[in-house]
Amino acid sequence: MDDLPPALLIDILSRLTDSSDLARCRVASKTLNALSDDVRSINLVCSMSGYLKSRSPETKALVTPFKAVFKDLVLRSRHLESVSIGVDKSLGGISFDDVEDESDDLYLTDFNFMKEWLPRVSGELKSLFISDFWVQSCWRRSEALTLISSSCHSLLKLVVKNAWLSVDGLNPMPMLTSLTLEFVRLDDEYLNKISSCFPNLTELNLIGVGGLKEPKIDLLHLRTCEWSVSNAPLHLMIHAPNLVHFQLKCIKPRFIVLEAPALSSFSLSLESTDELKLKDCYSLEYLQLESFNLDSLLAMFRGCETVKRLTVDSFRRNEQVKVTRFGLDTLFDSFPKISYLNLGPGAWHEMETSFCKGGLEDMIGMKTLRELIAHLVVSDIESTLAFIFSILGKCTKLSDVSLLIHRDVDSCVAGNLISRCRSNFPRVRWRWGIWKEGTKDTWVSDGV
Repeated sequence: MDDLPPALLIDILSRLTDSSDLARCRVASKTLNALSDDVRSINLVCSMSGYLKSRSPETKALVTPFKAVFKDLVLRSRHLESVSIGVDKSLGGISFDDVEDESDDLYLTDFNFMKEWLPRVSGELKSLFISDFWVQSCWRRSEALTLISSSCHSLLKLVVKNAWLSVDGLNPMPMLTSLTLEFVRLDDEYLNKISSCFPNLTELNLIGVGGLKEPKIDLLHLRTCEWSVSNAPLHLMIHAPNLVHFQLKCIKPRFIVLEAPALSSFSLSLESTDELKLKDCYSLEYLQLESFNLDSLLAMFRGCETVKRLTVDSFRRNEQVKVTRFGLDTLFDSFPKISYLNLGPGAWHEMETSFCKGGLEDMIGMKTLRELIAHLVVSDIESTLAFIFSILGKCTKLSDVSLLIHRDVDSCVAGNLISRCRSNFPRVRWRWGIWKEGTKDTWVSDGV
């Protein structure tokens, strides 16, 4: 490798997925040792085996502390553009009962630790990723965000996981366009600091962020957002005129206000809400809904004519269906122009049960449906077939049907269902597959 051009060697060293290999390269070759100072990326992860060795009395003295290894790598680098430091996901399974002391050897958002290295490399830094060790960080309030905002003036992307973050003294970061906070306790009850100090975010991910009271996202340039909210906030407000893709997962907020005129794709998962206000959402084409009370939620979208592609599911798949009338007619009341429909197993179960109680109404809106995907649990094949045939009888333009049958359904029952569907509706392009909870759908045929 010593014969390769220096620029190529630097590029190779910068692409190492584990920068502990970079330390080994420095020992292996004088050339690599010299060029390693010019790497553009550092990525160091503390593994479970490394953690256990650092705690074992037999090996503790032989292990170089994780923070010391990281600081040596970072402080020798002259042109860093990306820094990633964290603990392996497997360490997330360690509980407080497994830790007998109050160590901070893996407390990575520690202000004093970060102050030793971050200002030295912040000049050219574009991306920063920190995944802390929750057992050591959750009870220690960190001012890491303040240090980052005062040092990293060129930072474009920031990811922080498993930490308790203060926003005291947070400075504006107009260059930052992507922010991810995951399993973070954030001292910003209303998200005022996030909105004011990061005004040019185009991507925002708030996954399991605690400490919120009545949060409001107010970002003019935001285009993509994923927000997973705990059960504490009762009011959620989003004002984002350029938001295009939005995933919102919450529990029981009293009301949600969404003002996003450019929104094209919206995924909403919640148990229930008293009120959902969509302000000026005239561009919405793809919608995904998941709820305990689908019929109530769908009523809040009544007359939403812009939606063409719809995916729905219900959490109530293993409970007795309480609704007396929930079928395709309910969906088309809210979305009269959908051409694509994907029904999860809970939604299909509710609709099939409701169908058995009253059949389908002949609605004009059903004529727009062209493609259907459904996840089935076949308890009574005759009821399931009757429901499928009724849908195809009412939806005259429906030409593509994909049925995913639960893996535990008897193969003879599944084969009988498939055979009768083909013979009764040969005009339809059928596609078959298998689904099961917690696994990826498996397709058996690609259309017949």
